[in-house]
Amino acid sequence: MYVSGEFWTGTRVLVTGGAGFLGSFVVQKLRERHAAQVFAPRSSDCDLRTLAGIQRALDEARPQVVIHLAGRVGGIGANRAQPAEFFYDNLMMSVPLFHEAWRSAVQKLVAIGTVCAYPKHTPVPFREEDLWNGYPEETNAPYGLAKKMLLVQSQAYREQYGFNSIFLLPVNLYGPGDNFDLQTSHVIPALIRKCLEAKARGDDHIVVWGTGTPTREFLYVEDAAEGILLAAERYNASEPVNLGSGREIHIRELVHLIAGLTGFEGEIRWDTPKPDGQPRRCLDTRKAEQLFGFKAHTSLELGLRKTIEWYRRVGMARHHAAVAP
Repeated sequence: MYVSGEFWTGTRVLVTGGAGFLGSFVVQKLRERHAAQVFAPRSSDCDLRTLAGIQRALDEARPQVVIHLAGRVGGIGANRAQPAEFFYDNLMMSVPLFHEAWRSAVQKLVAIGTVCAYPKHTPVPFREEDLWNGYPEETNAPYGLAKKMLLVQSQAYREQYGFNSIFLLPVNLYGPGDNFDLQTSHVIPALIRKCLEAKARGDDHIVVWGTGTPTREFLYVEDAAEGILLAAERYNASEPVNLGSGREIHIRELVHLIAGLTGFEGEIRWDTPKPDGQPRRCLDTRKAEQLFGFKAHTSLELGLRKTIEWYRRVGMARHHAAVAP
């Protein structure tokens, strides 16, 4: 019988973005699987937007497997404010890395895309076959398209060189250690912080972007890390594969759920001129289960409770320390 972990025995792994939100969980799971070496350089040591930084990371790690998680990420506000940076940084830290990994005879590369690559009006649930049937939602199209180029590259390099690379499409992630900066964060950490801080101050309301009518799907970060490693172990093709939980929820329902879990009892005010983003998001996750045995195990309610508890215990203290005189 296949035992998860055998794949990693004696294997050197480079995890780009390994010090980040998702990367920290991937690195932890690799160590639990007894990978021979896990190299997770920080951007200050290896700037992957430069060829020199990419080559330094590969030279130091000498990896057999590369898991490419690094990227510039953020919510709607951040994508609208810096579309050029979201396009350039994500393209330049991905395409040259892919090429240099092939040149360095890396045995396998795991490329992580984004649900933002899907067309704006993709039929729900999003099937991998629909990925090219339209243009992404405008507020995050530069980011989504930059990430999507990794799929093109993966298929081209497999066809021409036989390079073993795979491409995964995770839905929106959340969990302990997420980015809670209100200027750049995604919806769940932003809502958790707003509710907890409003409750602590005694505010009678919070303001939420948009109308609340769009739907989203969320995947707990530890589940995402497990899915990535299962794909690395068991999947060897360049066709894209979704990673998600399969649960679709309206933003309005999500807001009330988080308010209830945080104990915030004030009014929810909707800033309707602000953009909603893509109308609906929910992935068809059957291929991940069929091809490499991945199925999310953490319910949204449990994942939110864990994330809220982490922010109460760790995150709030960090933010208070950051703004202290």
